[in-house]
Amino acid sequence: MRFISKLAAFASFVILFSSSAYAATVTGTVKGPDGAPFEGAFVQAVNAKTKISVSVLSDKFGRYRVENLPAGEYQVRVRAVGFTTDPHSAVNLAANQNVTFEFELKQGTVRWSDLNLYQGKKLMPDGKGKDILSTNCFICHGFQTRMAAVRRDEDGWRDRVKYMRDAMAFQLSERFNDEKADAVISYLNTVFGEDSTVPRSPTELPGYKDTVRPFSDDAMNIVYVEYDVSGSKGLPWSASPDKDGNFWIPYYGRGNEVARLNPKTGELSRFPLPFEETAGVHSVVRGPDGMVYFTEFALDKLAKLDPSTGKITEFQDNIDVPGRRSDKHTVRVDAKGNLWSSGSPLSKYDQETGKYTHFMEVPSSYGITFDKDGNVWFCVLEKDGKIGRIDAKTEKVTQWSPPTQGTPQRLAIDSEGIVWFGERTGNKIGRFDPKTETFKEYPLPGPAATPYAIIVGKDNGIWYASTDQDLIGRLDPNTGKVIEYPFPHSEAMMREFFLDAQGRIWFATPTNNRVGYFYLASANERASN
Repeated sequence: MRFISKLAAFASFVILFSSSAYAATVTGTVKGPDGAPFEGAFVQAVNAKTKISVSVLSDKFGRYRVENLPAGEYQVRVRAVGFTTDPHSAVNLAANQNVTFEFELKQGTVRWSDLNLYQGKKLMPDGKGKDILSTNCFICHGFQTRMAAVRRDEDGWRDRVKYMRDAMAFQLSERFNDEKADAVISYLNTVFGEDSTVPRSPTELPGYKDTVRPFSDDAMNIVYVEYDVSGSKGLPWSASPDKDGNFWIPYYGRGNEVARLNPKTGELSRFPLPFEETAGVHSVVRGPDGMVYFTEFALDKLAKLDPSTGKITEFQDNIDVPGRRSDKHTVRVDAKGNLWSSGSPLSKYDQETGKYTHFMEVPSSYGITFDKDGNVWFCVLEKDGKIGRIDAKTEKVTQWSPPTQGTPQRLAIDSEGIVWFGERTGNKIGRFDPKTETFKEYPLPGPAATPYAIIVGKDNGIWYASTDQDLIGRLDPNTGKVIEYPFPHSEAMMREFFLDAQGRIWFATPTNNRVGYFYLASANERASN
């Protein structure tokens, strides 16, 4: 068996090496309407068969380079907000082929759906419905794909609001009444209705230019590889790796399924739940035993999937949390096979005994992870929320309050045991040293940095996703310098980052129905343009 495993590993290495050594490359330049080099345009090569896309940015000289494209048919196109150009379609690339395309941009239209969430909040007209949208709907999605991209009459908006109230009743039923629904319907019809008087392009508003932020030359070397995982009633919430090189995707909302992605082929294998009631599958990971574990946020359940048979086993919880709805949020599996879940309250499920342990000292929690000693670390997503630790041996709970009341959300631990966490409303990255029990905070650039997903990269940088700015940032923990990187889509909404075996950072952009990974191109790769 060991020989077979080694042989399989060697074969996989040869295939991977061969695919890189004999892959196609697309290069060229992008010019603006004035004929000058255009920096910051996304050049995207999309495989017609697998729908896998690779996106790179043009540098300050207008140059771009898309590498490691398997042989096949592609469309090569450009995305630059406010500009347009014709794509190159039906491009047949052979292995090891190099082709060049020059793009000349023309002035186009900036659409509301092109904006990030911060811009939308600033530019959309004030009104009661706007506040309700912001505090309820914009928790799961923004306005771009589900509001600004489609024009509807009042009945159309009423139908969509009813759908959301039904689908998300477990979250909205108590706080989103008929009066609020009517206010949202009226507001959406005013702003994005068929007879709306709001300018079709936000550039016509006097405050638009003040919301546009530039990116540095240093940010042009990021590469995104994305997979189209549409086809579910729900939203792809994350992409978690397993030891076999596959990725597991939970479909939130009415998706009621998890899916396995083969990153080499882009093939999806779906594992649906056997009922229609909204489960709110929120998180999924594969355990050391080969089983796949996920949360049913709406139903206060943990569940186990056997990938070989498709059998799903659910573990219902039954606990009253004063003043809160009990739920299961993010799941992690410890070395003993216990299932730890953030949510209300933080809990542990022992598969051998079939019993839950509830940590009522933590009535609500969000991010959760383990350190190298098996201790559980968590964040409390509240304005004055704390970060905490549950001792692996004694299960004693200890909590610490960050200096800023900034709503800590997710956290990650580096190789030295330092805890890094995002402060969502504080617009900072926090650092906590468990040995000295001291905090340090790093302010992030921009008017609404809103860090959500966070991870320590293989380069020891602290990577985060900004919800309101639709960007990815990297904090250098040694210097405090932050580089912000643009993202290929609006309404990114990235919630979790995962590292794969190659050190690439995986993400999901739910409203775009994409999962993928990003990495930085080396200086040599950029120079080879």
